[in-house]
Amino acid sequence: MANEKQKFQSKPLTNTCLKLTHVLHFLFFVIGLSFGMITCSYFKNFLTFPFTNSQFINVYSLSSFSSSSPPPLLPPPPSPESSLASSNSSAALIKQKEYSVMHDMSDDELLSKACNVSVSVQENNSDDHKIVPKLAFMFLTYGPLPLAELWEKYFKGHEGFFSIYVHPHPSYNDSWPETSVFFGRRIPSQAVIWGTGTMIAAERRLLANALLDISNQRFILLSESCIPLVNFKTTYDYLMNSTLSFVQSYDDPKKRGRGRYNHTMSPTINVTNWRKGSQWFEVRRDLAVHIISDQLYYKVFQDHCFPPCYMDEHYIATLVNMLYPEINSNRTITWVDWSRGGPHPVKFGRNYITDEFLNSIRYGSECVYDGKNTTLCFLFARKFLPNALDPLLRISPLVLGYDP
Repeated sequence: MANEKQKFQSKPLTNTCLKLTHVLHFLFFVIGLSFGMITCSYFKNFLTFPFTNSQFINVYSLSSFSSSSPPPLLPPPPSPESSLASSNSSAALIKQKEYSVMHDMSDDELLSKACNVSVSVQENNSDDHKIVPKLAFMFLTYGPLPLAELWEKYFKGHEGFFSIYVHPHPSYNDSWPETSVFFGRRIPSQAVIWGTGTMIAAERRLLANALLDISNQRFILLSESCIPLVNFKTTYDYLMNSTLSFVQSYDDPKKRGRGRYNHTMSPTINVTNWRKGSQWFEVRRDLAVHIISDQLYYKVFQDHCFPPCYMDEHYIATLVNMLYPEINSNRTITWVDWSRGGPHPVKFGRNYITDEFLNSIRYGSECVYDGKNTTLCFLFARKFLPNALDPLLRISPLVLGYDP
């Protein structure tokens, strides 16, 4: 009886605990359901905020990125000085690219391309597009141009009427300011050794580069020791109004002339064809094309002209005499003094530079210009040393007619 009574008393207690547990579960369920509904309503309002697709992606990316690691710090804004320097540097590169005549063509590719460019401006002129004929100034140098400041004055104010090409030694590192007429005018070059065929190779390279510009109609070969003897306008008119090229070509029966002829050049070139002349020439566009397109006579000179035969004194003079004598004046427009003899002409330093000296060069000779006699025979002169620059700059406004 006692055991049965104990069972009877414990049963109501158990039922009461079970009921309490059910109530608690129900309360927790109601609380959780309420919390879930409130939370869902909140996020629904949040996610329905009017983001664009890109904004949404950015927010998503930022939240997912921040869950793993903090975003990288942005670089500080550039200072005005660095921004200006960067802008100037970019402008310089753009300008250098615009004016640069550098390229990656081989000599064969260059010569082939230059030969295919039209010969005259007239072939390319139209009512809608007029090409202004230009003079091409081709500087064959060892390195720097010590008389560049004089040339700057010479070219000043005549932009659009000239082009410049510089062929220095490939190892020379030049640096021209953007304002210089020589800025970006260096062409791909190769080493030049005095007295060898590399001189003519460099001249043909200069001609070919200049021929790529159809507006170039007259081509002038100069060195770093050359100076102008007259102002630019006089030079331009003198050359553009002439129907002839200016290549010195004459028959010298002496040892320094015919004495350099190699009989193995025959029958392609006979001794009667052999000519000598100054290396420093000026040619019309059609003759420039003939010079760079020649393969026959150039090969003969390459194979058989060695010291005491010098290609730069004989090749172009002989070629022009044999094939194109009717378009040549047989004289040079670059004055030089050989009066002292020897392998090199006289050099002129600062002590020589006077107005009397320059005028004696400019008007001390007589020659024929397109069928008429004249005393204006030379437009350029050499060899002038670097220390001649200051006195040349002092007297150039008066004697040469440049702006001071």
